Amino acid sequence: MKKALMASILLLFTNIVFAEEAVDDTIRTEAQTNSTVTTQSTSETTLNSPPPSAILPTMNNANSDLCTVGVAGTIQTQILGLSAGKTLRDLNCERLKNAKTLYDMGMKVAAVSVMCQDERIFDAMMNAGTPCPYDGMIGDAAKAAWVANEELQPGQEEGFTDGTKTLFGGAGVASILLLLLL
Repeated sequence: MKKALMASILLLFTNIVFAEEAVDDTIRTEAQTNSTVTTQSTSETTLNSPPPSAILPTMNNANSDLCTVGVAGTIQTQILGLSAGKTLRDLNCERLKNAKTLYDMGMKVAAVSVMCQDERIFDAMMNAGTPCPYDGMIGDAAKAAWVANEELQPGQEEGFTDGTKTLFGGAGVASILLLLLL
């Protein structure tokens, strides 16, 4: 039964093909060409050098145990290119590492004293009623010494403030850019 069903399905999907004689309807032409080509050329090559480029120096900050930050910059004009780089010390990072080392060595008062060099921590300690150590004194004696010597408190340094340094740095960069534009 299965064989008969298969045979009938095959017969339904097959086409009957008959062979016919081929008729040659191709159009043929024959041609012959003789030609001579003479070429003469002159060429000139001009090599232009690439434009100058100021390459930024690399700063390696791979070691996370260093308290430095890399800063680099570059500027390029059609004639002159400048690039510079520098590493800057992160003083807060150094302060934290020094305080941790002192604390790990059992010198807790010295560790607090190192942290109190930051104006924010100094103010927080005074507001909390636990003043920073002063010349070996702690507690109320240290508070009285800090009140008597306010000029020694952190944040009372003389010299350039951060705003003044930024102003001078910005003026320096602007004058360099102005020189390059001339």
